[in-house]
Amino acid sequence: MDVKNSHNPKSDYEIPVERLPEGFVETVGRVPEVPAVAKSAATVVLVREGADGPEVLLLRRNRATGFVPGAWVFPGGRVDAADGEDALAKRWDGLTRKGAAGRLGLAEDAQPPAIAYYGAAVREAVEETGLWPGVVACAGGSVAGRAVGGPEGTGHGLSPREVSRAREALLGGGLPFAQVLKAVGARLDGSAVEYIAHWVTPLVEPRRYDTRFFAARVPPGAEAVYDEREMTGAVWLTPGAALARHRRGRLPMIFPTIRTLEDLCDFATVENLLAYYRGRAIPRVQPEIVRTATGVSLRVP
Repeated sequence: MDVKNSHNPKSDYEIPVERLPEGFVETVGRVPEVPAVAKSAATVVLVREGADGPEVLLLRRNRATGFVPGAWVFPGGRVDAADGEDALAKRWDGLTRKGAAGRLGLAEDAQPPAIAYYGAAVREAVEETGLWPGVVACAGGSVAGRAVGGPEGTGHGLSPREVSRAREALLGGGLPFAQVLKAVGARLDGSAVEYIAHWVTPLVEPRRYDTRFFAARVPPGAEAVYDEREMTGAVWLTPGAALARHRRGRLPMIFPTIRTLEDLCDFATVENLLAYYRGRAIPRVQPEIVRTATGVSLRVP
């Protein structure tokens, strides 16, 4: 592995209230008698090459949203039933149902199936950023013959009009992702999306998610066009720069985001990062979280 420096993230965190999303501390003390069921979700860390090393995309959640309003997060969301259906599963190259199940440590008959987490990660990236990680052109479609990562810098080679129409079909029209890919003549490259983390929301949270984290490459210079219905800002930063801003109170974040940034700090290139996680064992992490006099404390098993 070619990395800038060795790194050993801390297992315990003390985060003062000024570095947390607004209202987060107040939810910690409300322990429900029956914890909420953790819903299946996928998060994707979009990574591009930058002048000082790999840069990741962070989005700021709208303050009106129900989950961590105002926090800076990676793109992601709930896994939909269509993300695991055959129509989308068959559009993957280099990724099978069996291979995805083995990688995520799930049974082949699990619901949702493992391959659905991969599909949800890419779909959420398209919906929330306009970037299409792992999407490649294929014959017979409107992007046939064009390389992934066109002059628009969006990472998919589609024209602005195609981007707008395809994205709106997902967001406003409810068209399944598989149909959108078919309409623009594209497939999904399984080797471009790497599994990097597994986080389960603490029991005290009123909204809980069982989230698989992935990393996916986008071209240098790629820019996001975020969905203003859910997000109010976007920024590309190296993981180290993002953590520095967080420590200064300028980027409020939740724990999985912070820990993921710590884990990604030391890679010299995007390829080094992806290669490091390729086949690496990924532990399931469900933190314990408590309120303190100055903020919150989190213990990672």
